[in-house]
Amino acid sequence: MVESSVKIPSDVTFEQAIALSYYVVEKMEAGEISPSEIETVVSELAKTENGARGFFVTYLTSEATAGDNPTEEVVRALRSHPDTVSELLAKNVAMSAATALSHRRNGNEEMAKSSERVCDRTSHLIKLIDIPEVYSCCREILKSATNEAGKYKSFLERWGYDSEQRQLISQALQKVVPE
Repeated sequence: MVESSVKIPSDVTFEQAIALSYYVVEKMEAGEISPSEIETVVSELAKTENGARGFFVTYLTSEATAGDNPTEEVVRALRSHPDTVSELLAKNVAMSAATALSHRRNGNEEMAKSSERVCDRTSHLIKLIDIPEVYSCCREILKSATNEAGKYKSFLERWGYDSEQRQLISQALQKVVPE
């Protein structure tokens, strides 16, 4: 096992976070990074919004299988930063569910399936992380998608989600939120 010693700048940009995350996911797939290094790198990325966004974009959309079965190190690292990861994960479920429909409407089934995979991966990750903050964000987005009001109304409007997309968002979030 090669120790990679990936260093995450404290002011990491979104673009840097994507590149660093891509490198780490490649090393994870190849078994060339230790579990402790995975946890350290993901935790460092998850400390900032840019880092967390870059990690999720890479990890959840990658063709690699790492996103299908998050390791305990990834889960612990993300769990340790609820303030940065909770809203991003909840929004990721919503956006990927709605985007799948947009791709279908445009006749792009391959991209629709890719968006559905991101939704499924994110939902699975949320359940593994299992922190109150992420469920709270999911409930708030669900409320806004259902009632067209609330904290995330402007978020849904900004992306122009129509009633059918909001219904899919609601369905996806209902699968995530514990009873």
